[in-house]
Amino acid sequence: MSVPRKRVLVVDDEKEILEIVQYNLEKNGYDTLCVGSGEQALSAAKKWSPDIILLDLMLPGIDGLDVCRKLKGDEETRHIPIVMLTAKGEDADVVSGLELGADDYVVKPFSPRVLAARLRAVLRRREEPEAEDDAPLKFEGLEIHPGRREVKAGKKMVDLTFTEFGILHLLARRPGWVFTRYQIVDAVRGKDAAVTDRTIDVHIVSLRRKLGAAGDMIRTVRGVGYKFVPSEEE
Repeated sequence: MSVPRKRVLVVDDEKEILEIVQYNLEKNGYDTLCVGSGEQALSAAKKWSPDIILLDLMLPGIDGLDVCRKLKGDEETRHIPIVMLTAKGEDADVVSGLELGADDYVVKPFSPRVLAARLRAVLRRREEPEAEDDAPLKFEGLEIHPGRREVKAGKKMVDLTFTEFGILHLLARRPGWVFTRYQIVDAVRGKDAAVTDRTIDVHIVSLRRKLGAAGDMIRTVRGVGYKFVPSEEE
């Protein structure tokens, strides 16, 4: 029995990009549905039930961030992973999108190979999460429950994306250890994922913001990467 092809909903108002993306994704074994507006994206997400959504942030009418917010706020569509398409210099929008629940982003112009790798990595993480130590981690002002994939900062539950949780858990399991960006990429996304140092930096920014005061425990080691330093060890 053949494995069903994964469905990708592609949302972009540039016809040329839609054609290029559709051609390359279908060549890589995906079924695609292309739409050119946020309104169409919201409708298609419910009617077509895609496995993943490739979403441009700059759209006419409802922009990409609003589309992401609506999708993640709807019980019918909140489970669908989202990869954002962004232009250079849109770091603030990227952080906002990740905070809303998007799983990853790709900067224009991009290579079809990189795009396919990103989609494949996100789908793999959703379907086959790596085995992890399920023991809860507790620090002053921060609790991490791997089995339930829950994080509590102070008295507040924090909603993290799959990647953000993976980064936090990786760092918190080894307090004081310094992880390079490449080590974080390998541990969280898989060694075949085409990601850059900047991808990890953006996720760290989003993670710190969501954790509030507890985010100060994630320290930058200049020129190397990141480490986790519990507040009680300062």
